[in-house]
Amino acid sequence: MIESKTMRVNRKGDLVYLTFPLFERYGVKHAFTTRHGGVSEGDCASFNTSFDRGEPRENVLENLRILCDAIGINRDSITYSKQTHTNNVRVITADDIGKGVIKPVDYTDVDGLISNIAGSALLTQYADCVPLAFYDTKNKIIATSHAGWRGTVKEIGRVTVERMKSEFGSNAADIIAGIGPAVGSCCYEVDDPVYTEFSKMEYLDMDEIFVKKSNGKYMLDLKKANKLILMKAGLREENIDVADLCTNCLHEHLHSHRYTGGRRGNLGMLIAL
Repeated sequence: MIESKTMRVNRKGDLVYLTFPLFERYGVKHAFTTRHGGVSEGDCASFNTSFDRGEPRENVLENLRILCDAIGINRDSITYSKQTHTNNVRVITADDIGKGVIKPVDYTDVDGLISNIAGSALLTQYADCVPLAFYDTKNKIIATSHAGWRGTVKEIGRVTVERMKSEFGSNAADIIAGIGPAVGSCCYEVDDPVYTEFSKMEYLDMDEIFVKKSNGKYMLDLKKANKLILMKAGLREENIDVADLCTNCLHEHLHSHRYTGGRRGNLGMLIAL
């Protein structure tokens, strides 16, 4: 079973989900899903949060119900993103609440969501990319963003923080963040084009996030890159929880696109206000 030194592993019946200690300290309802405790079958077994992986819609709805019941929120309050590896962040309105679950999604190219609406919940999805969760402890703002390598070099974490500032007057020093399970530097091999894109971010120490291999490729620490981006955006290091879990290594417990070659479901980062 999953073991972590930096995230809490929660079990309710067959359901297994992960939470950030920092967020728990502030009473923020949130969860990062695993592959355990749902009704999905086949490649998506047994817990999938995506309606686009080829399984019956009712299975995904039931998975969401199980998860929401466990953490004490209303399933129909969830708003989905529509992810395409951008750094576009949407501030949701009251009309947006429920889009993707009980309403159709009428937007695209949205990899981050922000809300200050009481009773709202946000969900982003992953299968190796980096989950980012945010909470403004003073202004009571929640956010979550999806950071693959493309979103990371586009600094979606910083963009999310800047939108929290511009829309709601957040102070970076008051924001806590969680960086969830993703493919680790142990398993994430990339080539020169990826290295070149990261090298354009002059404030990053490339030796901190890349290890060059004898074959000319590199092992990339995408979680550390996102942590450095958040710190550059003004977050305090002690206000960032970083998961010590690799989705590829733990493919039996966490969906991994890289391990399965795309035959998988999606993990979900759910946060509610």
